[in-house]
Order: sequence, then C-alpha cells, then structure tokens
Amino acid sequence: MKYMLLVCGDDTNDASGMAPVEPWVEELGDRRVRLHGHRLALPPDAVTVRVRGGEVLRTDGPFAETKEYVAGFDILECDSLEEAVQAAAQHPVATVGAMEVRPFWEDEDGEAEIRRLDAALTDAARAGDVERLLACYARDAQVVDRGRPHRGVEELRKAWSATAPVAREVLESAVHVDESVAFGHALVRTGDTLLRVTTGYRNVGPRWLIVHEHVTEATS
Repeated sequence: MKYMLLVCGDDTNDASGMAPVEPWVEELGDRRVRLHGHRLALPPDAVTVRVRGGEVLRTDGPFAETKEYVAGFDILECDSLEEAVQAAAQHPVATVGAMEVRPFWEDEDGEAEIRRLDAALTDAARAGDVERLLACYARDAQVVDRGRPHRGVEELRKAWSATAPVAREVLESAVHVDESVAFGHALVRTGDTLLRVTTGYRNVGPRWLIVHEHVTEATS
C-alpha cells in the first residue's frame, strides 16, 4: 500500500546537528520502499489561493502561520501502516520536526486501468477504428513506429487512416506504475509480424493515456 509522508520542519528547533537525509533516501530507495519525493521551498515562498464569490484571492505566504511547516514529501510503498511509521521514524527530520504518515485513497488501480487501455487499443486495431485508436493517445504523443516518427495525434491520424484492421495480439506484457507516469514493455503480434513495444503513459486525471511509444520488430 502507498503512503504519503509529509516531512514537517519546526522553526523553533535547532537542526544544525541533524543527520543528513541522503542515506535515508538511498537506503529506502534500494529497498523500493521510497518511490519518490522532493524538498519544498520555505513557507515565505508559498502562495495561498482562495476563491470567494467568484473572486480569486491571492495571499503571499503559507495557509497558516505556525512554527511547523511542510518541508517536503515522500511517497512510500509498504506492506502495512506499521512499516510506514517505522520508515518515517528513521527520517532525520523526525528528530527535530514531525512526520505525518497518511495512506493513499484505495479505489485506484493504475496497472489495471493501463491494461484496460491496452485492451481498448487492441479492440480498436482489430476493428480498424482510427478514432478509437487515437483516443488511447495524448494529443502530443510521440510515436516511433519501426523508425518512422509521428508527433501528435494529427500525424498519427494521417499515418493510420489508410490502415486496414489489424489482428493485434499481446503475447507478453509488463507494466511499472508510479503516481502520474507508467512504463510498459510488451511483445505484440500484428498479423505475421512480431513487435517489441515500449510505452510511456501519463495520468491525465480521469484516465491514463499513451504519451510515448517505440515500436521495433522483434529479432527473436
């Protein structure tokens, strides 16, 4: 399960003797517990935005004036809350600030959504439906099909408009998913041709779309 770790600094504590964060990042990264994260600029650089009566109200500074502030974040993948808490306790900032550990909402399954997208791609190829094919791609998608580059859906539409239905079959497939991007590797048969397909996906909110695709003929 994935957890958001909010790293909270405290202006009232002396952090000069705090251990460096890099070993914690490297150790959890090697164990694939820490997926990614980043430091944030200090609270004076924040901008708070509210909308009241249709008017946008902008305030320079943090949402609330407090001695504690969010200094960064990390995305953890752990088997349990207890494991996530243990990882948070090992973070050097925990000795001078605080860690907030919060589980991700559980109703999303990125890998399953991407596999449904690939199934829709296969169905559209078999039907020769170009518009349904294009619906699987971002408008700025970059596709290199056996050495032929296509930039954006309009170039893809021109390339595929004369294409007859294709008997597409996915023989092997592996997908790695992060929060907003994913990568896939597949062995695909189209007619009598065996292809290796490397795909980059992006989460655009309500759905995943293909943003990059590299297709080569399989040598074996």
